[in-house]
Amino acid sequence: MLRVPRGRLPLTSADRHAALRDYFCDKDADAELDGADWKLILSWPDGDDRHVDPRLGEGLRWWGQGVERRDMALAHRRQGRITSALYDTWTLHSWSEWLAGREMTEDVLILHVDDHRDLGSPRLFVDPTGGWRDPISNEPCVLTNPSSVQAAIESGALGMGSFLTPFLHRFPRAEVRHLCQPPKAVRTVDYEIRPTFAPDDLLELGRLRPAIDLVEAEPSPGAGRYRVTPSVEAWLADVRPGPVILHIDMDYFNNRFDGDSDWSVRPNAFDPTLPRILEKIDEMTDALARTGVGVRIEDVVIAYSPGFFPAEFWAPAEARLRPSLERLYGG
Repeated sequence: MLRVPRGRLPLTSADRHAALRDYFCDKDADAELDGADWKLILSWPDGDDRHVDPRLGEGLRWWGQGVERRDMALAHRRQGRITSALYDTWTLHSWSEWLAGREMTEDVLILHVDDHRDLGSPRLFVDPTGGWRDPISNEPCVLTNPSSVQAAIESGALGMGSFLTPFLHRFPRAEVRHLCQPPKAVRTVDYEIRPTFAPDDLLELGRLRPAIDLVEAEPSPGAGRYRVTPSVEAWLADVRPGPVILHIDMDYFNNRFDGDSDWSVRPNAFDPTLPRILEKIDEMTDALARTGVGVRIEDVVIAYSPGFFPAEFWAPAEARLRPSLERLYGG
């Protein structure tokens, strides 16, 4: 249970709910006045208002393992080099497992296939030693310690949309190649990655949290650069030597809902048909094979993104994607 002074949250219920939703993102937070403080109780969401896909149950039955809505944020499994998860937060845990015990250099290439950048500021505080502290559990979070990363995911300190930020703080000369379809990406743009910090505004005012700024730069990929592009050719052009890790959020292929409860009336929804989804899967994996980059991939994460990628497509997309990825590096 967490406590914050009364003045840090709005007194009106609607405004307070919005503020807590914005801060905790993936988790629900109930606030109760207790003297001069708000007492905060966190839980994983279970209701229809947080799960906008009307066919979500179909996807959960396909996933199996008895997973229900309140369990989705923690659902993940690994088979060989591939980690599958419902929430993309587990990408950082998979990368932590990959990092643990290896001699790491700065020349890692992150292939990021997604309808979002995932460069939000996680709820991790910079401690005096330069490490990170999870303010929800008050435990350290160390990127090369998978159990500590898992604990930060389970507490809610690490959430969807922020898993890239800690990695780029630890490896600022890593390179990101972000493949993203229109309308969110309509041309190839290169940025300089600048690790920075954002002050916390709720749990510990002013405490610094890792953040990332992207500054548009001249067209040139390389160390410390972030390229976003709709083109598989530009995505894999001039790849430098070094290890390659691949993150695939399935909302790259279809983001019908985009986490929006008003998705059914939203204009210009990104909602390709299943044949188009399968075509784009083939386009991506064919490019990885053709360029020789695929054989260099050392770690893969596939996130199915409930409330973004439609659940009725999970099974057929997996059936096309996984075998194609395994063929790239021999299973």
